[in-house]
Amino acid sequence: MANTHTDSRFLGGPAGWISILLPLALFGWFAQHIPAVATGEVLVWRLDWVPSLGVSLGILLDGLSLTFALLITGIGTLVTLYASSYLVGHVHYTRFVCYLMVFMVGMLGLVLSDNLLALFVFWEVTTVSSYLLIGFDADAAKARRNALQALVVTGMGALAFLAGIIVLGTAAGTFEISAIEGTLTDHPMYLAIFWLFIAGAFTKSAQVPFHFWLPNAMAAPTPVSAYLHSATMVKGGVYLLARMNPTLGGTDIWFWTLVIAGGVTAVFASLVAIRQTDIKQILAYTTLMALGTLVMFIGVGTPYAIEAAMTFLIVHSFYKAALFLMIGVVDHGTGTRDATVLRGLGRAMPVTMLVAMVAAASMAGLPPLFGFIGKEFMYKAALDAPAMIWVLGCIFSASVLMFVAGGIVAFRPFVGKLAETPVKAHEGPWPMLVGPVLLAGMGLTFGVMPDWAETLVRPAAAAVAGGPVEVDLYLFKEVNTAFLLSLATFGVGFLLYLVHGRLRAGLSRFKARFDPGWDRLMDGVAAGSKGLTGMIQTGKLRRYIFVTFLALALAMAASVWRADLTPVIPPLDDLQFKHWAVLIFIVAGALLTAVTNSRMTAVASLGVVGIGVALIFIIFGAPDVAITQLLVEVLQVVLVAVAMLKLPYLNREYVKTVRGLDLILALSVGALTTVIMLAVQAAPIDMELTRFFEEASAPLAYGRNIVNVILVDFRALDTFGEIAVVAIAALGAYALLKGTRRPTP
Repeated sequence: MANTHTDSRFLGGPAGWISILLPLALFGWFAQHIPAVATGEVLVWRLDWVPSLGVSLGILLDGLSLTFALLITGIGTLVTLYASSYLVGHVHYTRFVCYLMVFMVGMLGLVLSDNLLALFVFWEVTTVSSYLLIGFDADAAKARRNALQALVVTGMGALAFLAGIIVLGTAAGTFEISAIEGTLTDHPMYLAIFWLFIAGAFTKSAQVPFHFWLPNAMAAPTPVSAYLHSATMVKGGVYLLARMNPTLGGTDIWFWTLVIAGGVTAVFASLVAIRQTDIKQILAYTTLMALGTLVMFIGVGTPYAIEAAMTFLIVHSFYKAALFLMIGVVDHGTGTRDATVLRGLGRAMPVTMLVAMVAAASMAGLPPLFGFIGKEFMYKAALDAPAMIWVLGCIFSASVLMFVAGGIVAFRPFVGKLAETPVKAHEGPWPMLVGPVLLAGMGLTFGVMPDWAETLVRPAAAAVAGGPVEVDLYLFKEVNTAFLLSLATFGVGFLLYLVHGRLRAGLSRFKARFDPGWDRLMDGVAAGSKGLTGMIQTGKLRRYIFVTFLALALAMAASVWRADLTPVIPPLDDLQFKHWAVLIFIVAGALLTAVTNSRMTAVASLGVVGIGVALIFIIFGAPDVAITQLLVEVLQVVLVAVAMLKLPYLNREYVKTVRGLDLILALSVGALTTVIMLAVQAAPIDMELTRFFEEASAPLAYGRNIVNVILVDFRALDTFGEIAVVAIAALGAYALLKGTRRPTP
């Protein structure tokens, strides 16, 4: 990333202090609710936001949301502390802090919202803020491209998710998560809700085949990568699936979709991770493995599976944040992240080496780290799963490859003879080391004292399961099948690590298809858009008007056909001479407009039609509307006449153009409009709205002119919008007329 340094204030100055203290204060506030939530209490605070739509800003604090909130704020504090040194003196550091704080608030809102519509708002806040963070180095084309990719992929899934929210809210009768009673698995709209929610969750949490955007998000600065991968956005989809499990889970389609997609993602990502040489990319693909594993166990849905998923959620957050921050220290201290170059850093970077090995040991599932407990319970859940062979095979394969990845990331770079690097290897500053040390230490502490983790895992599992779940975390209890599988994981993983160079070479023969496919897709979209624009935007106003009225005619024809409207022709006996005179006046003006070859004559003829309409208003007792009509017509004729003076001369070939299609279209629109109006007049009129305005105008709006009251009070915003549109149109017309010059004949 191209850095421009201006100063090096302590911890980034005021922007840095705020970014550190804010999440720290929030972490303290959430931490004080741990005892209450651990006993099974669910805390809800609600503030009406849009009462007419049933939208409220409700905070739902149970085991699941509290666990996420603690991870978001706790890791967020360490990440912002790290960033204050990593981006020291960067000219855009304050902007970075703003983006990161918005990202944090969006993620907190996502996991704490009790209302699904509010949840979606925060869901999109994370999407937009992550776009800004991934593309933070805006001068780099790669960063811009990858940021746009993340925005488009997750944004498309979000549209489906929004549709799912609307359908679910309709089916459940509420958008409040805490108010949804029972499951919706028997509802006729269940499949629609399921697939729409799956689209949102899978794109957000990068499940195959939507996985390719996540490794590309590594274009973001390292603090963003650490935060995004460990505790925030990419786990938004996992949170959604976990939250909706009591409502949508328990069906065959839920089970097989999540189990197959999660298993494929876990194994595929583990294989691709081994073929990488950039340590940051290796960690990115191991995140995909973790996300796939979490999705798979949520899909399994047994008590053991949910316990394993919630345990692994915390395990992964600790070691992944520590490893990403460690990689930032290595990159900062050596100038490279290439796993084939880095060797022998242990003596120059002893603290970083210790952190890396402890965190990687947790990722590999070695005792006495918390990762060992997480892996043990995943094996127990796999052995208890309905599709045991598939689940066990996926988790064993992924765990073995994670062992290999851990060795590549945290063992090989620090042992052996010190290799030459672009920058002479040196230890990182203390703000960059505090976070990795604490996170690695938490992985060790929770492993040695798993009772601490139970306080979070038990209520979180209960929230996902929709009822109490027995949780008993332990480091070692007995030699059982799960323990033997762990030993087999270590053995096979060690053997594969010894030959990981050849393994990488073999895997490198398989070319990536998804990311290049994305570029081809976007090129196709751009080409299609260009072609469609060329077809539609011809630059001919006549064609635009024709297409617009053709669409109107088709819409009206469809409405008449579907509603089976029958026009009721009123009796003509009551028509007087004045009515026939006005009719002839209007028809004559319309016919002259259609046949004339002079612009000025056409404008004047249209004015005649407008005056005829004003006469109709006068005849039927609406003089105020008639005056308005006359003013508008006069103004229109004057303005258009002025505009004519600025327009080029009319092409005589254009004047001779056959107008048969225009005539047919005009007659069709007119006839359909007449049919609809006659049918409307023949139908009984519902006077309820009329009575409301008659009764409410004086007491509520203090006015007796009902039309004025409706415009000024009841439709105030609508009227204001209309005025704004007219003003903008007037300004546009003025600019257009002022900038046009009449060509010389």
